[in-house]
Amino acid sequence: MHQFKELLIWKKSRSFCSKIYSITATFPSEEKFGIINQLRRAAVSIPSNIAEGSSRNSNKDFARFLEIAIGSAYEVETQLLISSDLGFINEANTFELINLLEEITKMTSRFRATLL
Repeated sequence: MHQFKELLIWKKSRSFCSKIYSITATFPSEEKFGIINQLRRAAVSIPSNIAEGSSRNSNKDFARFLEIAIGSAYEVETQLLISSDLGFINEANTFELINLLEEITKMTSRFRATLL
C-alpha cells in the first residue's frame, strides 16, 4: 500500500485541479452544467483515482487506477481544447494547462510501469 499524499503525481494533479476550478470560474455561466461541470469532474478524477488506487492491496490493482487517472487526463485535455475552440479559454492558458497535464500524464505512466 502506498501513501498517496507523498506521491508527487497526486500533489501535482491536486494542484492542477485547483487551476481547472479557477479557469472554469471565468467561463460563461450558461456552461455551469455543461463544459464547466465536465472539466471539473474529470480533473477531480485524476487525483481521486491515484488516491483510491493507492489503497489497493496489489500493485496490479493500483496500476489499473492509474490507468483510469490517465484516461481522465486525456478527457480533460480534450475538454480544454474544445473550451479553447469555443473561446472560453485563451491560447496561453490552454497551452499552460495542457503542458501541466502532459507532465502529470507522463509521470503517472512512468510510475504505473514500475508497478507492473
